[in-house]
Amino acid sequence: MDTRTAFAMGRANRGQEQRVFDWVKAAKLIVEREPDVASAGLSGDWEYTGGEIWANGLPVPREDTYTYLASTWATPELDIDGEVLPCFVMAGDTSWDESTYWPPEALALVTRES
Repeated sequence: MDTRTAFAMGRANRGQEQRVFDWVKAAKLIVEREPDVASAGLSGDWEYTGGEIWANGLPVPREDTYTYLASTWATPELDIDGEVLPCFVMAGDTSWDESTYWPPEALALVTRES
């Protein structure tokens, strides 16, 4: 999606509740599937919002990737070894936002099982 279209979508959905990436769901899927690589991004805008979050059996450090994972119009997604799945909660149901990256409750799930 080009930048102009993305801004128009954001403007059209101003005031709507955001969808935020569901880190706990992602962690549970990572533990269950043991992927080589997992990435997160927004549907239709991966080029500008997506990045690896899991590689080589470990969470990718924040400084080694880029993600922007909240939107009023795009769906946060998890790409797990090439399978892309919706992966979000509504902002009102969590304290997470677009800047959240591997919150403690999600890290606990992947480190306990690894």
